[in-house]
Amino acid sequence: MKKIMRKRVLVPILAVTFLVIGSSFKSDFFEIAKQIEIFTTLFKELNMNYVDETNPAELMDTAIKNMLEELDPYTKFLNEQDVESYRINNAGEYSGIGALVRTYKDRLLIIEPHQGYPADKAGLKAGDQIIQIGDVKVADFKDNASELLKGANGSEISIIYKRQGKISSTTITREGIEVDAVPFYEMVDDKTGYIVLSKFNAKASSQTKDALLDLKGKGAERIILDLRDNPGGLLSEAINVTNLFVPKGELIVTTKSKVKKFNKEYRTTKNAVDAEIPLVVLVNGSSASASEIVSGSLQDLDRAVIMGARSFGKGLVQRPLKLTYGTQLKVTISRYYTSSGRCIQALDYWNRDEKGNATRHTEFNDFTTRNGRKVQDGGGVLPDIEVATVKTNDLTMALLQNNVIFDYATNYYFNHNIENVDNFKFTNSDFNEFKAFVRQSNFSFETKAEKAIKTALSGEENDFLGQEVKDSYKTLLANIQKGKISALDKYQNEIQKNLEDEIVKRYFYRNGLYQYYLNNDDAILAATELLGNNNKYKSILQ
Repeated sequence: MKKIMRKRVLVPILAVTFLVIGSSFKSDFFEIAKQIEIFTTLFKELNMNYVDETNPAELMDTAIKNMLEELDPYTKFLNEQDVESYRINNAGEYSGIGALVRTYKDRLLIIEPHQGYPADKAGLKAGDQIIQIGDVKVADFKDNASELLKGANGSEISIIYKRQGKISSTTITREGIEVDAVPFYEMVDDKTGYIVLSKFNAKASSQTKDALLDLKGKGAERIILDLRDNPGGLLSEAINVTNLFVPKGELIVTTKSKVKKFNKEYRTTKNAVDAEIPLVVLVNGSSASASEIVSGSLQDLDRAVIMGARSFGKGLVQRPLKLTYGTQLKVTISRYYTSSGRCIQALDYWNRDEKGNATRHTEFNDFTTRNGRKVQDGGGVLPDIEVATVKTNDLTMALLQNNVIFDYATNYYFNHNIENVDNFKFTNSDFNEFKAFVRQSNFSFETKAEKAIKTALSGEENDFLGQEVKDSYKTLLANIQKGKISALDKYQNEIQKNLEDEIVKRYFYRNGLYQYYLNNDDAILAATELLGNNNKYKSILQ
């Protein structure tokens, strides 16, 4: 009787509370409670009554992931393994084989073995396909098989892999792996220092500071900070890296959310290492999130000249929220705004097109930097100076995403001998070989024009098209297909840049690639030239 009375008393108390908070919250609360009750009832009945045995864990995992897919790609459910991977990624340390690996349904592909680490010592090369780990065949493993490569420091693991059609095996002894945020820094000339910042893990600001101080000690009077292909990471480290170059107390970024406690202003808290040294920041289409906070705010404060290509455009902030049984929800909690007040988020996940794809912002708002220069929101950070070879295009992206450039570099490595990175030169003859390789591959690339024509031929509009018009469309499609090989010549500079990067890594690892950049990378050469002309550098910022 006491329990019944408690329930009856609780209802009016809750009702009063909801009235005070507001009707919108009240309706949301009851809708949430209603849907949870429906789901739990459904889940129970399904598992009890379905004709075959069910796997409740798999069903729930699928349900959660499908639910989150309706939001944005950064809001994710993290199981226990995912939580550990997330922690490792931010900490920059783990125990494993020391290689960048890409997961496919039936194999793992070695993308890049890190120099001096276990995979490299065991002789694994980029392009090797791991088909078995210990007693587990990758094709039969339902979860992410790359997790099998991690393990206790000093433990051994046997690998069966395929290289150039031949099956081989090796044994790898796992080691502690340190993931540097700054994998390379060096003097470009006697007055210009170059720093590569590849990720914003917990080591980012301390390693960037060490590199900056070391370069200044070697005579650097100007700095190039390379954030190309940096996918981001910790917001706090983005603030700290920016703080190396701007004084204490500067507003760097603001986060805005529907939850008040997530509305914050982030300012620099320390004295700068050097608030005056001329600075160029390099970005490209793969520079995202924390990279855009650093580059965007340095641009807004007129503290650096930004060079390269428009950045990715991720203006959303995530935070891991603890759930039960060691799981977490990595959820988008806010948008961030650089010091000028702009949000550089490029994709709108909340207003999708008829196919369910996020739409891209096409209308931009103008903002001004501290010195009154115009900058815009809604589409990444647009560089002050664009560099043609750093730009991307649909064809080059398709070649990269379909592993065509990667596969060509694999074949190139096993058919050419290069002993010194300074002697490497990718010739027009090599590019013609690449074009032949593309023709012989299964590479398929559909242009926007092709998509529009195929839609017209397959949709309701097709009923209103005469046969002559249909034949014209088909002829046009055939001509577009023939023109794709010609497009390789049109974008040769951009494609060749990616080919050179991939090939150099095969012979001389990541460190050798950065060494190669010092004398051959268009963006670094252009940045060095700009920094050598102080009047031009200052005129851009004013």
